Amino acid sequence: MESAIILVFVLGYLAITLEHNLKIDKLIPALVMMAICWALIALGIDGFTTWFDSGKHALVDNFAGMGHEDKLHLMEETLLHHLGKTAEILVFLLGAMTIVEIIDYFDGFATIKGFVKTKSKSKILWIFCILAFILSAIIDNLTATIVLISILQKIVKERDVRIWYAGLIIIAANAGGAWSPIGDVTTTMLWIGNKVTTVKLISYLLIPSLICMLVPAFIASFLPAFKGNLETSGGDDKPASKLSARMLYLGLGAIVFVPIFKTVTHLPPYVGMMLSLGVVATFAEIYSKSKFNISSVHDDDGEHMSAHHSPVHSSLSKIELPSILFFLGILMAVAALESLGQLFGFATWLQDNVELVGTEMAGTRVSDLVVVLLGVGSAVIDNVPLVAASLGMFSEALDDQLWHFIAYSAGTGGSMLIIGSAAGVVAMGMEKIDFFWYLKKITWLAAIGFLAGAVTFILLRQFI
Repeated sequence: MESAIILVFVLGYLAITLEHNLKIDKLIPALVMMAICWALIALGIDGFTTWFDSGKHALVDNFAGMGHEDKLHLMEETLLHHLGKTAEILVFLLGAMTIVEIIDYFDGFATIKGFVKTKSKSKILWIFCILAFILSAIIDNLTATIVLISILQKIVKERDVRIWYAGLIIIAANAGGAWSPIGDVTTTMLWIGNKVTTVKLISYLLIPSLICMLVPAFIASFLPAFKGNLETSGGDDKPASKLSARMLYLGLGAIVFVPIFKTVTHLPPYVGMMLSLGVVATFAEIYSKSKFNISSVHDDDGEHMSAHHSPVHSSLSKIELPSILFFLGILMAVAALESLGQLFGFATWLQDNVELVGTEMAGTRVSDLVVVLLGVGSAVIDNVPLVAASLGMFSEALDDQLWHFIAYSAGTGGSMLIIGSAAGVVAMGMEKIDFFWYLKKITWLAAIGFLAGAVTFILLRQFI
């Protein structure tokens, strides 16, 4: 039965990886895989000899000798435990997505366009890379990529030039998301899973992530694509309203408040996110009915907003529910393998068989190669299940450097292929970027940045 469960997982994982080839949204195989895996566990519960207790991070003693009813009860408790941990992540993401949509409802991101005052291609490159690095740490790398490419489309006229900027935005956004607990789904998973704390995450990963962004941007600034000045489009240069800017700063501040709330209260992050959402939503409702209402702000159809349009309801209707369902399916499917002890056994095998010859003097540990390979693997397959698997594979304590290295590798390694990260996939869709163009033009820059950051992390580990 274990072989059948692993086969279902592999086939589902393959379907997720080949999403664009199969023309099937990845949430479908994720949900089907999750349901079938747990159904097979329930049907074959008496045939399993081991069971992994995620709460204690250890195998259950004498599981094989337990009665049928006791095994079913333990399975239900385990399923409820994993559902609770997964729900923490999903509720957190729902809150963050809604705040971002409220900002967009008031056209808040138009404020960022005002930062670009130059026509120099290299200067614009640095402006967008820095904005992507900072913005992704606050509103997550996926949303930052969408926002910045949308702004880019209003500033840069030629598509052949824009896709170069888009490639560097992907690298910078993924690098920026890695050092922030709210900047990337995988880092958020580690943070909510009590593997990393905000202060340690920032202190360990800020410099390596910065290097991961700076090195490719520096090299790219010497490439022909970023030489000279660009022709700006004749788009709308009307400045953003005061209300738009106000909602931008309010929304970003509310999201940044969440890690502070967790540090002070020790409550799960989703509680702080719900508080932030409530505050932002309150101001959104007030502003939508106030004297500021809003001749300069438009909805997606270009129509003026009016008092009877609720910004909260409108924003909730636009959040990415398919992504939420995908995370539910993949995290619960990985939980099925973890419960059977498969991930624990795989981690033990890796630690026993992976050897680094002659690297101990450089401060490199055996697990470092595993984590680097995880980063490379995240460029090929989705990094969410990889990190979910690592949570079940390793039992290191809170803020062990292994967890921070996993956060860096999984967050930035996906930049090496355009399908390797959510930021890359959305940029691919928005600008119709060809997979092989990215492989030829951007992959080597992303790989250099990834390795430079990894080496920086390993070296800094000796001093921090």
